[in-house]
Amino acid sequence: MSDDKISVERTIPASSAEVFEVLSNPERHVELDGSGFVVSDEKTDRIQGTGDVFTMNMTGDHMGGDYQTENHVTGFSQNKLLAWQTAPAGQEPPGWQWVWELEPEGSDATLVRLTYDWSSVTDKELLEKISFPLVSQHQLEDSLDNLSQAVTGS
Repeated sequence: MSDDKISVERTIPASSAEVFEVLSNPERHVELDGSGFVVSDEKTDRIQGTGDVFTMNMTGDHMGGDYQTENHVTGFSQNKLLAWQTAPAGQEPPGWQWVWELEPEGSDATLVRLTYDWSSVTDKELLEKISFPLVSQHQLEDSLDNLSQAVTGS
């Protein structure tokens, strides 16, 4: 593991299409979030491709309470990849991104890798304000557990 990203992975007993169906629906992200920061989706449509932007309602002491993020989709491959850079609403993404990679393991299992990458954050003021990583490896593993439960119901 490098000093500017964290990756976790696990096999989920579902097809990559079933996993992607949940991941590409921002309404479901609150149930996936292992950090406790995501409150709700701001009525965003299903993610359809690179360039889409979805808005989330968030909360956290690091931002002084409630806030919104705009998530700019930077990677999209149906049933294989979903990635986005997060920014405070109305701002350009400052450089951290979330990457979900799906690798089918037969027809009814998928290796899911979640990477939280802040290697492109260069704003010195932001780096002083926010102590990266803001989300821990354990919280990312919780997100994978939550995804498994959301997809399989168990």
